[in-house]
This record gives sequence, C-alpha cells and structure tokens, in this order.
Amino acid sequence: MRKTVEPAARLRGTIIPPADKSIAQRSALFALLSTETSRITNYPMAEDPRTALACIRRLGAVVEDDGDTIQITGTGRDGMLAPRVPVDCGNSGTVMRLLAGILAGAGIPATLTGDASLSRRPMKRIMDPLTRMGAEIRSADGGLPPLEIRRDGPLKPFRFRLPVASAQLKSCVLLAGLFGEEATQVLEPVASRNHTETMLGLPVVRQQGANVISSSRQHPIPPQNLQIPGDFSAAAFWLVAGSIVPDSEIVMPATGVNPTRSAALDILRRMGADIVDEVEDQAGNEPVALLRVRSAPLKPTLIHPDEIPNAIDELPVLCVAMAFADGVSRITGAEELRYKESDRLEAIRQVLVAGGVRVEGHRDGLTIYGEPGRKIHGAHHDSRHDHRIAMAAAILSLMGEHASEIDNAEAASVSYPEFWSHLDSLAHR
Repeated sequence: MRKTVEPAARLRGTIIPPADKSIAQRSALFALLSTETSRITNYPMAEDPRTALACIRRLGAVVEDDGDTIQITGTGRDGMLAPRVPVDCGNSGTVMRLLAGILAGAGIPATLTGDASLSRRPMKRIMDPLTRMGAEIRSADGGLPPLEIRRDGPLKPFRFRLPVASAQLKSCVLLAGLFGEEATQVLEPVASRNHTETMLGLPVVRQQGANVISSSRQHPIPPQNLQIPGDFSAAAFWLVAGSIVPDSEIVMPATGVNPTRSAALDILRRMGADIVDEVEDQAGNEPVALLRVRSAPLKPTLIHPDEIPNAIDELPVLCVAMAFADGVSRITGAEELRYKESDRLEAIRQVLVAGGVRVEGHRDGLTIYGEPGRKIHGAHHDSRHDHRIAMAAAILSLMGEHASEIDNAEAASVSYPEFWSHLDSLAHR
C-alpha cells in the first residue's frame, strides 16, 4: 500500500492508543503455561499479538476470542503438545525469542519460522544461553531463523549475566528456567522493560549493582487476568507530532507509563516538550496515565547509551523530533537498532535525508542537525516493511512543504492498525 501524507496545519483531538503489544504477546505466552484459565481484556488486533495467539493454539492452548476479550485455557508447564508442523512467528521477534525459551525449557521439539523480515534477524544471542542450559538448536547460517529446537538431556540451572540490556533475551532465559528444578538467575546490570518478571511475579533482588531475577519449577505461574493498557510506544508518535506541528494539542487517555518503557517521555521533556501526564489507574501491575501534549519549541539533546534500552522502540520517531530542535542532537550506543525489522538507524537516516535534514550516520547512532520550524521536502519514502519506520516517516511528512508518499505503509498494522485513521482524525489541513 502506498500512502500519501499531506502537510498538517495543526493536530487536534483525543485518541485511544492501541493496546500494548509487548504486554499482549507476553500475556498470551504466559497464559499457555498456566493451568488456570486466563481472561485478558483490551487485547489488540495488531498482527504480532494475533501471531502469539496462533502460536499457543499450535501448542495446545484453547483460545476463545470475543473481540477485544480473550479467554485462554493453558496447558500448564507439562501439557504442551509437540507441533507437527513449524510454528510460524510471523513478524514477531518477541514471540520467537520467548517461545524458544519456553520450548527449550519444556523439552518440546519444534521448529520456529517467521516471515522474510524475521528470517533476517539474528538469534544467536538466545541460542548461546539456551544451549548452555542443555538445549540443542539448529539454525541457518549466522544464527538466523528457522530455529530447530530440541532437548534430550536434563535442563541445567544457569547464572547468566546479560551482555546487553535486552528484555527479550532476559525473558527467553527466565522462561526456560521455569522448567528447572534448580533456580536459573539472570543478572541485569542495566534495566530493560520489566513486563516478564512483573507479570509472572518473579523474585527480583539488587546485588552488586545489578538486578538479579530468578525462575524455577517451584515458582507458580499465575493466570493472566488483566486489562492491557495503551501502548506507550504507539503514543510516542503523537507526543512527537504534537510537539513539532504548530498549534497542536493531542490527548491520549489510558496509556501505559511503565518507567522501564517510557524513557522517551523524559527525553522529550528534556528537549522542552510540553507534555502533561495525569495518573489514572493501574492496569494489572502497570501504571496508566492520561497524556496531553501541546506544541512547543524543542532543544537539542544527547541520548546516552544507558537510556537506549528503555527508549529502543521510540528512537526512530525521536529522531524526527531532533530534526526540529534548535541545534545538533546525537544518539550513541544504539547499534541494536541495526538488527530490528530493518536496519532502523540507516532507514530513519534515509527518511530524514529525503526530507532535507542533514544527518550523519555512525556505527551506533546518528548526529542530527535540527532546525526549528523547518519545512520538510515532499519525498518518497520506503518503510522497508518496518512499522516504526512507516509511522516515523508519516510524522515527519506532516511538516512538509508538499505531500510525501510512503510505500509499504500497511506495515503500521504490525503494532498499530488504526494509525492511518488516527492520523486523518487529528490532522487539520
């Protein structure tokens, strides 16, 4: 799908962000492991969460789908079925990496596949610790999917220090550890999103400057009875859009503001963004707030490596914000972006350059030369089938002198099926 994005004079209105896909995917996978029935409300229609449901059905879970309410009767740790055909993880790196941990821990032989994009994403980072725990994993060259997983011997306990801050790697190892008689421990020097340990109620202690999270067979797996909050990563696109488009005001109720996910909120405020958050409630153990953003002049900033893990999904659209700051901004320590659905550092660099923004690319980041109130060139952008690049290009295009076109714009549906309709509802042209 090719989408034309016209410049906007202002953005005004209230929108409900889609349900958080990180929490949704986890809720489905964890419900598989529970012996009780889980009831999950506000379950999203986005592709990745729907993929999670398809995968747990393949392993024996009973899923009753009533629109945005999902009821899952899990198999428990010991009742999963060995799938007769490969399990398709679609575009979801979260599903593949977390499910690999579950299958390795349970000793269920299976093959995990994905779409063309996921098949280019390296999996060696999870293969190494799972192999040390006793699993045998075969992959394509360089650790690329598909992954053939089996385990013939006993599951070995493991004390694993994360080499990088990665919630998916952390979760993979902890989920495998849930099947061991002795505890597996993950040491996390730099905090990453904490949904897995929060939703499973895993013990977390602080030792020698690191979080230490433990899992074992002795830990009960609770049913996933929760209401999923709005996705902060989706809301971040409107926080940037509302900041850079003049005379704008956007309100987003019921948005998750987990502090291990919302570093972009602090970064934008540091840049001078006018964002107010009014705490509303808890959705499960997740803090929820109403977010309100109004247009404001932005200052340049430096995003440090220790901020990257908790702003990783928002970095492409934060680059758009930097293009309108009054000076030079830099991102460092973000090499992880090169291994997402696309090489996001290069993809967003090309989007900005096509729009007339001066950008310098580095191995682990970007230098962006901002200019307040600049008019962006009308341009032709390729999303690279990456949802966050498609949406970031759209936000940039709102500040264009002329209309821009975005190829493969349907990629937005991976995380935000309503994005284009929400854009149309907010934009005054």
